[in-house]
Amino acid sequence: MKRTKKLIGMISMMVLVLALAACGNNSSNKSGSEKNGGADTEKLAKISLFQSKVEIAQALEDLADKYKAETGNEVEVWGSAGDSYITQLQTKLAANEGPTIFSVQPGAEAEKFASYYYDMSNEEYVKYISPNMALEIDSKVVGVPTGVEGFGLVYNKALVDPSKITDVASLTAALEQLKADGVNGLSLSQEAYFLIGHIINTPFALQTDPVAFIQQLNKGEVKMSDTAEFQEFAQVMKMIRDNSINPMEVTYDVQMGDFASGKTAIVHQGNWSYSMLAEYDDIEAGMMALPIAGNKKIAVDIPAAWVVNNTASTEQIAAANAFINWLYTSETGKNTIVNEFGFIPAVTTIEATGLDPLSQEVFEATQSGETIPWALNYFPQGIIINDLAPVTSEFFLDSGMTPEQYLEKLDKVWANATK
Repeated sequence: MKRTKKLIGMISMMVLVLALAACGNNSSNKSGSEKNGGADTEKLAKISLFQSKVEIAQALEDLADKYKAETGNEVEVWGSAGDSYITQLQTKLAANEGPTIFSVQPGAEAEKFASYYYDMSNEEYVKYISPNMALEIDSKVVGVPTGVEGFGLVYNKALVDPSKITDVASLTAALEQLKADGVNGLSLSQEAYFLIGHIINTPFALQTDPVAFIQQLNKGEVKMSDTAEFQEFAQVMKMIRDNSINPMEVTYDVQMGDFASGKTAIVHQGNWSYSMLAEYDDIEAGMMALPIAGNKKIAVDIPAAWVVNNTASTEQIAAANAFINWLYTSETGKNTIVNEFGFIPAVTTIEATGLDPLSQEVFEATQSGETIPWALNYFPQGIIINDLAPVTSEFFLDSGMTPEQYLEKLDKVWANATK
């Protein structure tokens, strides 16, 4: 009898233990579900994110809080580094203390850190990237665009009909007519990128393989002066010199002020310039291609891309991929990209609303794939400011310099810069 009572007691204890364990599991599951609004969410490794744009630093912190609230998973946002970002990133990666996710600019900067990139090619979110907007190295997708920007000829719709400007000859005729009407035709400004860096992108981008062409130029195997697209580009620069206010007398603020007030018909600028026009009610602006060699596409590319650190643990890489997928598919993530970061989306999952007219044109070009790339991202470091801009300044100050001489000087300084 005693043995029977003892056996019953043992069985009762086992049942109690199992019941408590079940309650504990239910409690844990419930807690996880509550964190995600009632949906099961896998607990993932904590990850870190590092980027350089101070403008979105607070928005990123807020996004990390929202991600934790929705999924229960943590993203630690490291403080934005601004101008010292690359130095800090390089130091952290070399010490094997790098972030799980970080941002890089396409081109030379992206190439510099290529050995650290996880191959995203087979990840679910890659299919959402807009045409031609993924960061690719060696035919592998290694980066997701943070957003896009675009530049070209920004024109006043009341003064310019883009359908009538399809090549260099028709652009020349339009500027000559504007000059006769007392309107400044096509304005550049004296800052290096607005003077030469952006506008010279087009002849590079129109090459069959822009990166290969730049590499050949670096080695002295090709010359701008021998290439048709650059010959047309030089004619455009002469046309600007002949028919517009000298760029060396124009700052960015003056350029956009004159455009906003109708004194200038066209500026070579990007969608970012609309911020200078927003207070003016009387101007309707559009963006069209610089029509060198019949080009009909504006230059659109990504200022930066998110990459995943391949030296992170397997668990961290999985968590990073989950976060990126959430960023581009969840309502919270999509809203943050457009309304908090202020980016033009570079993914097909986001229907951009409320974009300004120039950003809307860039967005539409991105979605259709009718764009040319930012070849300038692959220029030798510092060459725009240190070499191309001084020669271009000289060209605009010396009316006797021919387009041919201008290209020869550009070839010369390029060769000296890449010795």
